[in-house]
Amino acid sequence: MTTATFADHFSGHAADYARSRPAYPAELFSWLADSSPSTDVAWDCATGNGQAAVRLAENFDRVIATEGSADQLASATPHPRVEYVQALAEQVPIEDGSVDLCACAQAAHWFDLDGYYAEVRRVAKPGALFAAWCYSLFQVDTQVNAVIDRLYGRILGEYWPERRRHIETQYRHLPMPFETIAAPAFEMRHEWTFEQVCEYLRTWSAVIRYRSATGEDPIERVARDLETAWGTEARVVVWPIAMRAGRV
Repeated sequence: MTTATFADHFSGHAADYARSRPAYPAELFSWLADSSPSTDVAWDCATGNGQAAVRLAENFDRVIATEGSADQLASATPHPRVEYVQALAEQVPIEDGSVDLCACAQAAHWFDLDGYYAEVRRVAKPGALFAAWCYSLFQVDTQVNAVIDRLYGRILGEYWPERRRHIETQYRHLPMPFETIAAPAFEMRHEWTFEQVCEYLRTWSAVIRYRSATGEDPIERVARDLETAWGTEARVVVWPIAMRAGRV
């Protein structure tokens, strides 16, 4: 039996996370369905608030969405084809050889990967698709990007968990023991106001750690420069998505 420690970085602001995170594009979920051996069952590991799970349910008959945080599950979006289960990635109550797609959005870097991959092998049907994806810093324009880079690196640098490096390198160095499949390039694109982007920034795990350690809001250290760069109108915000996919 695998013994794993749950790295809980988001429970304290689960409702904010559910409200403020960007949404994945429909094309991503269509590709996952088309690349899976069938669309009977998908497993969404570390589902958080169910953001990916409910989109998977548009393409799969049944989605098992596991999550270690009870707070995150309390904010999850109900869906008739999604079954939410509190469980760690390394030990899930899913039948052997029953899953067509093992999906993980913005979370694989937190896991005990040996234990997680053992569960993927156990629950996957022959030829099942494995797909783990992530996104890092968003892009707006040179001026906004420069402010965000300063917040991310110079102000919050020491407050990011060490495993965050896998997101910074776009999962290129994330160990993956499956036969690699090339995935298309996907991105998230939203039109946001200055207030919306600040609300999103406050869901960053390093922002939470900074506030806990210092009693101050790091967003306030860049708010004036960010607002000047942003302007008064809504702006288009783009997050490139990096994916590692393979055949189990």
